[in-house]
Amino acid sequence: MTRDKYEKKFSEYRDVLTLSDFMKMFGIGDSYARKLMRENHVRHFYISHKYYIPKVWAIDYIFSDHYQSTKHRLGTQI
Repeated sequence: MTRDKYEKKFSEYRDVLTLSDFMKMFGIGDSYARKLMRENHVRHFYISHKYYIPKVWAIDYIFSDHYQSTKHRLGTQI
């Protein structure tokens, strides 16, 4: 799938995601989402104890080597 298709697929999401939005987008749980942030697999901002992820960075993660190597094991099919 191309970047344009992902942008259309996720057009319902705001330009800056909360951790909850990110979890829904990827179909993952809270602890794994936080692990991705802590290990810097997903670019993000951490402000006042909250994670904020620009949607373009979440889409960048889809194309990352880390996501490609773990998506089958997690069962996430975006």
